[in-house]
Amino acid sequence: MSDRSLAHLDPLGGARVVDVTPREPTHRRALARCRVAMLPETTTLVANNAITKGDVLAAARIAGIQAAKRTAELIPMCHPVLVGSIAVNFFIGDDYVEVEAQVETVDRTGVEMEAMTACTTAALTVYDMCKSSDRTMTIEHVALWEKSGGRSGPWRRPETSS
Repeated sequence: MSDRSLAHLDPLGGARVVDVTPREPTHRRALARCRVAMLPETTTLVANNAITKGDVLAAARIAGIQAAKRTAELIPMCHPVLVGSIAVNFFIGDDYVEVEAQVETVDRTGVEMEAMTACTTAALTVYDMCKSSDRTMTIEHVALWEKSGGRSGPWRRPETSS
């Protein structure tokens, strides 16, 4: 096994946070997406800002931004990162709301977890705001779509034909 595969274990097998202090800060960016599948009637209510709890997308955007800033408090081995930019956006389809979160920083470690946390928390907020209208909703396809910066360089999820 390589040392890299055991980065979160000390020599005795205990958990540890990876030492990033020798790394140079670089510009880093991550983009995550997920989808909240719902009944078409529910997407119409969201699009028309007619959900009784209030503005679903505004609440979800704020929740996602807040979550990205607190990621290190939720994910045990995640470094606290001073994020420079967080954007949470939505696309409303016929029977879903797609959530996209982009996070940027200049730091010694990446922001993939911040983008994924923003995305999923925004999706959970959409669910919470709409659950009285639609109990059938599901949160699907949570994935990192792009990242840049750091030792491993840029990465982009391949587009699929499905």
